[in-house]
Amino acid sequence: MFRGSMVAIVTPMRVDGALDFEALAQLVEFHLANGTDGIIAVGTTGESATVDFAEHIRLVQWVVEHVKGRIPVIAGTGANSTSEALHLTQRAMEVGADACLLVTPYYNKPTQEGLYRHYKLIADSVAIPQILYNVPGRTACDLKPETVERLADTPNIIGIKEASTLERIQELVQRCGGRMDVYSGDDGIAAEAILSGAKGVISVTANVAPRLMHELCVAALAGDRAQAEAINERLSGLHQALFLESNPIPVKWAVGQLGLIPPGIRLPLTPLSESFQPMVRAAMQQAGVL
Repeated sequence: MFRGSMVAIVTPMRVDGALDFEALAQLVEFHLANGTDGIIAVGTTGESATVDFAEHIRLVQWVVEHVKGRIPVIAGTGANSTSEALHLTQRAMEVGADACLLVTPYYNKPTQEGLYRHYKLIADSVAIPQILYNVPGRTACDLKPETVERLADTPNIIGIKEASTLERIQELVQRCGGRMDVYSGDDGIAAEAILSGAKGVISVTANVAPRLMHELCVAALAGDRAQAEAINERLSGLHQALFLESNPIPVKWAVGQLGLIPPGIRLPLTPLSESFQPMVRAAMQQAGVL
């Protein structure tokens, strides 16, 4: 259903942590002008953990209204409480999101049966396309391929963002590729993942280099390995530098260097350490975006 480079967009904030909707509108136009294929609003990169419910839905609605149907808008609506995730998913549908992205419940460490019931309940309750999101390195929760396969026949579960290993992505493509789409959640392996059958990437790097990430996906989806690998090599430093500190600390600093957003970030996250700033800047220069 969705293809290509989909940006896990950062949430612009002023120095005091207040949401900056003016900067968000500018950011949306930046992505529309640079080929981004879809926007994930208030995902985990968008600091979903530190916005309240009202802010969360207002941000999704703002993005939907400013995109005006030009590309898909996917709302991040995951939570470690099933009732909260259900509420956010319902509200995202009501304000016009095209789909929802639901991260696995973090900290709780549910069983595979608990994960199955969590996702099945939300999918059965809210008639909007839904994408599972597995990122065990951040959540301490791993949605296993056999559980994904159980969910693959649920009509409105249309994909999974897998942010673990290339081997896991390839296994999911083999098991479920005919019934649901698989997306890379790791920019560094996105090219190879797409060449292996994934349909795109939900990207942090696209916040900083949207045109290049779009072109990488176009090449990989067309089976042009040489072109996809050449673009990925140019971006390789950026893929790494954007995780020198916890996401989204480095990427918000980098987008700020492009003059698109103010330097605000909400506690407990803090601005990028000065010692890392030259490394991120060098990676941006290597990619040709600064």
